[in-house]
Amino acid sequence: MATLPSEQTDAERRRERTEEIKRFGQRFFQGANQDLLEEMLVTLCRLARDETNRGDVKLLNRALAELRYAIKVFVPYHEIPKISIFGSSRTPETHPDYQQAVLFARRMRESGWMVITGAGDGIMKAGHGGAGREASFGVAIRLPFEQKTNPIIADDAKLVSFKYFFTRKLVFMKEAAAVALFPGGFGTLDEGFEAVTLIQTGKAPLVPIVMVEQPGGTYWLQWRAYVAAELLRNGMINNEDMHLFKITDDADVAAREVLRFYRVYHSMRYVGDELILRLHRRISEATLARINTEFAAILAAGQIEQIDILPAENGEFPALPRLKLRFDRKSLGLLRRCIDVINGDGETPAGR
Repeated sequence: MATLPSEQTDAERRRERTEEIKRFGQRFFQGANQDLLEEMLVTLCRLARDETNRGDVKLLNRALAELRYAIKVFVPYHEIPKISIFGSSRTPETHPDYQQAVLFARRMRESGWMVITGAGDGIMKAGHGGAGREASFGVAIRLPFEQKTNPIIADDAKLVSFKYFFTRKLVFMKEAAAVALFPGGFGTLDEGFEAVTLIQTGKAPLVPIVMVEQPGGTYWLQWRAYVAAELLRNGMINNEDMHLFKITDDADVAAREVLRFYRVYHSMRYVGDELILRLHRRISEATLARINTEFAAILAAGQIEQIDILPAENGEFPALPRLKLRFDRKSLGLLRRCIDVINGDGETPAGR
């Protein structure tokens, strides 16, 4: 005899929902991500079961829609490196910081990079001006005052508008292979601290962070003095964290810092307990011995080994050589210095 709905156990109802979701997934989600999309449907079912209030559901719905569209915009340019540029929307075009941002963005474009800015005026417009419309992305935020889209990126297909700062921040970091900060207000400092924090805590891959301003400027020097006096001196960060960023008043130096970071190093990922550093080429035995000696403190166990692709990497960048290490997952400042040594492999003193 069939079981009446009221007589179904919780386990039976869960199995029934799971089967329905799988049938739906088989019809609409076929592909490599079917399992993850089905998990998202399970989450939606739980939201309904939890009787989540409408305001929270609207937030989740809007955030997902914003991220979905942003990912779609960026996907065609996945293979091109990008740098996120932050700075004040109030910086006039006659200001030396503005001119420095134009020069820096131009240098990055000439090196084959694209730039991402907040799409407003000031430093954001300078970044787009230096890179040009074709090499620019705009990641705009809708504000009740001040923010407007600059004419360089307005109506471009690579312009994305966000309601929420948190989704916009995610895109800024997710899509960037580097971060450049020019003088700005609370928003710029917020983005700068966010970038450093994500890298310091291992929540984002290591990328170069450059803090740039006009020749002879003191904005970032004063910022670093505060960080050293109040955070470092009081033990809230350690000395190695100060290596996660570089301050300069020279746009060419800033561009070289970003480009040099990828001279030998390519990218990183974890495979189980192992950190894998993918490289453009193998390093010398002398450099391998050096990093094992100088950076033993970053290891939870074992040594740094030079290897080829691991099966668990699922074929990502199969031709690239690797370094494998049991990283302690906390010494990110030291790991940053280690990558600097890796990038110096084979470099003559004059090339440093």
